Amino acid sequence: MASVLTPSVERLVAELSRLPGIGPRSAQRLAFHLMKAPEDRPRALAEALTDVADRLRPCTQCFSFAEDELCPVCADPRRDPAVLCVVEEPSAILSIERTHEFRGRYHVLGGALSPIDGIDPEDLRIAELDARIARDGVRELVIATNPTMSGEATALYLADRVRGRVRVTRLASGLPVGADLEHADELTLGRALLGRREI
Repeated sequence: MASVLTPSVERLVAELSRLPGIGPRSAQRLAFHLMKAPEDRPRALAEALTDVADRLRPCTQCFSFAEDELCPVCADPRRDPAVLCVVEEPSAILSIERTHEFRGRYHVLGGALSPIDGIDPEDLRIAELDARIARDGVRELVIATNPTMSGEATALYLADRVRGRVRVTRLASGLPVGADLEHADELTLGRALLGRREI
């Protein structure tokens, strides 16, 4: 059956459907929305995408996204360089920053250990982390890897690697605010019990 879409619209749908969480139908809806929008809206989106592709690069210190040599966090002199939070990907930094609770700096590993997928310590930015700990006089390493099997394996590996040099902490995990105990899985409830504190 012949396509009812023009080649340029087909290409737009195909590119949109490559985005995470966007399937073919969502991509079609987005494409039709852009086609109905005033001409300046799709052009502004295209310019923003081009600008990101042209200007974005890894921060030379933490490996998050930057437009200059340093990202905004590393360039901020008010941040404490002696407290370093390790994350798997730059997107985790946004989540932590939204809390307004962390005043240290970050280090992006670029993934998590996963021998089954062929991701070993040499494939992550662990050597760079060691260098930063020594160079910046890091006192505390906050491990904020994802609570997955590979994230936990990465956290344990890092903790063993730096133990004795710096204080190592891990983000607490447990019950989310507003959750019912009866709906919590055993692992989450177990971690909540292990991480209990006085009030």
